[in-house]
Amino acid sequence: MTRKNSRIESYALSAIASLGLLVAVFVVFGNTTALALTSQIDVHTSVQQANSQGAPSSGPEALHLIVDRSLVVTSPVQITRVSLANPNICDAVVVSPTEILLNGKSAGATSLVIWGQSGQMQTFDVYVDLDVLDLTGDIRNTFPNEQVKVTVSKNIVTLSGHVSSAAVADKILELAQSMVPRKEDVVSLLEVPAPPTGEVLLKVRFAEVDRSAIRQLGVNIMSLPGAKNIGSISTGEYYPPAISGQLGASTGGFTLGSLLNVFIFRPDINLAATIQALQNNNLLQILAEPNVLTESGKEASFLSGGEFPFPILQSTGGGGSIPAITIQFRQFGIRLDFTPTILPDDEIHLKVAPEVSSLDYSNALTITGFTVPALSVRRVQSEMELRDGQSFAIAGLMDNRVTRQMSKIPGLGDIPLLGKIFQSESLNKSKTELLVLVTPQIVHPLPPGQVPSGPQFPMKFMPPAAAPQGQTSGQ
Repeated sequence: MTRKNSRIESYALSAIASLGLLVAVFVVFGNTTALALTSQIDVHTSVQQANSQGAPSSGPEALHLIVDRSLVVTSPVQITRVSLANPNICDAVVVSPTEILLNGKSAGATSLVIWGQSGQMQTFDVYVDLDVLDLTGDIRNTFPNEQVKVTVSKNIVTLSGHVSSAAVADKILELAQSMVPRKEDVVSLLEVPAPPTGEVLLKVRFAEVDRSAIRQLGVNIMSLPGAKNIGSISTGEYYPPAISGQLGASTGGFTLGSLLNVFIFRPDINLAATIQALQNNNLLQILAEPNVLTESGKEASFLSGGEFPFPILQSTGGGGSIPAITIQFRQFGIRLDFTPTILPDDEIHLKVAPEVSSLDYSNALTITGFTVPALSVRRVQSEMELRDGQSFAIAGLMDNRVTRQMSKIPGLGDIPLLGKIFQSESLNKSKTELLVLVTPQIVHPLPPGQVPSGPQFPMKFMPPAAAPQGQTSGQ
């Protein structure tokens, strides 16, 4: 009985040991099988292996594709679920149990999560960039000598590198902005050479010729007091004489309105006539030669003339209050505004605005006893590029005017030949010509120790006072 019990116990121990061995083998091979099942998803690009569910993760992998382009993601195990954070950026299509097709829709970034059959999960960061291949090719074909690099991140296109001039950089930027959905998405980091520095001396000549011709012709007829009929016949244009005295009186007089009239008087018949016959030719010539010096890229101005007071009516803001009048001053004369910029190869880009203005009292305005003259202005504004020392002229600024005024007495003025006596005529012709000649020059400062000679005066100044003998100038 005891021997039989011993055998039973040894069989039990052997069974327990065998069972433990089987459990250990199952655990080892079971973990190996689980590790084999959790082998990672692979894509066409190089991707690191991901850990199984519950193991520490090394972070999501990055996938890059271009708008309107596709990318295939493959997995060694069957895919059960797919999730995209933003379907507007990228579209995911399961084409087979182990393949996913990603289609780029718009520039941006989104997240892609894939679940396998055994429950494992893989996370990707999907970056969809703009297609800049066409832009890069156009820049290389249009500007083959420029070193330009085009990079893209999502919807932002960055231009970098070195270009020959600022004008080329602006053209490359315009080309890039025309090939992206929004101009604000293009960032230019192009480096251009520093612009040349220096000073520019602008020599300007203003030449103005103003010619005018005036012709006046008219007749005023009057019968003086003492005659049987007292009166006057006039068109009223050239200040007709005024008769003093009463109608029917035997004595009286007259007054002349202009000293330039030709006066004819017959005392025997008390008949007088004034004739306005005048021809006037005027000539005005103006020549100014201002020279202005300024730094490249800085604006400079010159004015040779003056300022005249100009009243400004200002309201006090209160109801029924008397508005106040303030005086401001307006400039007139010869004015010059220009902005030079020195370009490579000693070229000068010049923006110039010369102006000639003068007071015009013929169109003056009288306000509460103040006479405010008008301004006659001739102004030019232009831009050009010149080399050092070259000149350009702005001509053809002419103003031709013809003014004719004619007055006549109805009926009497229409009589052939004799009707000229009852007519008055004023003819005014004027012609103004303006010529502007501009010459820019690049100037450089003199070296130290070299002083230019001063102006030569026709007469010498008084010599300095000499100190008495035995005394120094400091005593």
